[in-house]
Amino acid sequence: MESDECEFDSTWDDEDENKTPKKKVLQRRSHRKINAAKDMQNFRHSCRNLDGDDHDKPGQGRFYNLEFYRGQIKSSPDDVHIDDFHQNWWARYDSLQDVHTYTQWLFPLQTQGVNPSAHVLTKKEIKLFLRDKQVKSKLVKSYKLMLDFYGIRLVDESTGEVARAPNWEDRFRNLNSRYSNNNLRITRILKCLGTLGLKHYQAPLVKFFLHEILVKGQLQNVKQSALDYFMFAVLDKSERRELVKFAFKHFKPRENFVWGLGLQRFVDVVDKNR
Repeated sequence: MESDECEFDSTWDDEDENKTPKKKVLQRRSHRKINAAKDMQNFRHSCRNLDGDDHDKPGQGRFYNLEFYRGQIKSSPDDVHIDDFHQNWWARYDSLQDVHTYTQWLFPLQTQGVNPSAHVLTKKEIKLFLRDKQVKSKLVKSYKLMLDFYGIRLVDESTGEVARAPNWEDRFRNLNSRYSNNNLRITRILKCLGTLGLKHYQAPLVKFFLHEILVKGQLQNVKQSALDYFMFAVLDKSERRELVKFAFKHFKPRENFVWGLGLQRFVDVVDKNR
């Protein structure tokens, strides 16, 4: 795409969310890909009014993801019960790395993933999921399972605060390796948390990655995904703004930090919102 304009982000806009976003100048040298911006905008728009009454429509078929989380069916093609994932896949790092079909079951979305045997979340299904405390509790267990795989632990279930796990060095080496599919998985996890009622878990995880990458100098192979995707999966606009400002503060060299707006306009916006 050769256009100099990016209309796929409203992080700094105060206009009605339902209006068409205004176009923003995007420098040609920006490292933030247009496709990434569009993907994340589409995701955020898909999460509007998920708990509204307008989705109560009959004849929407089976709710496979809800049935899976309620323990009524197993995943496909792996044929694993949700409780088996939580009890028997913990710290099975080789399986978690090499198997590519379980993620779509543990973290379902409204879009089709790489596993054709998994099922897309429906609006009605999301609404039912949001009302079911037991399945939401199991989603937290799935989140903890994957955090451990990445060398992270959930410190506080109420706030979503995370920190390094005791095994972080070994797991960071794996996360920082050639396995770029882990970056895609993290993006999916963030999207799922936002979709299924755990959006307060999003910003703490993204802040953790930004701190490790930009302050501690870790996980450099995760850097671009964190800047292009992770930050913009966060549904809360005020939290998203704070994450962008944090990234800008710690990005080096600062003059190479370009996000959505042209760099100088971005600096002006940051100064205005201090």
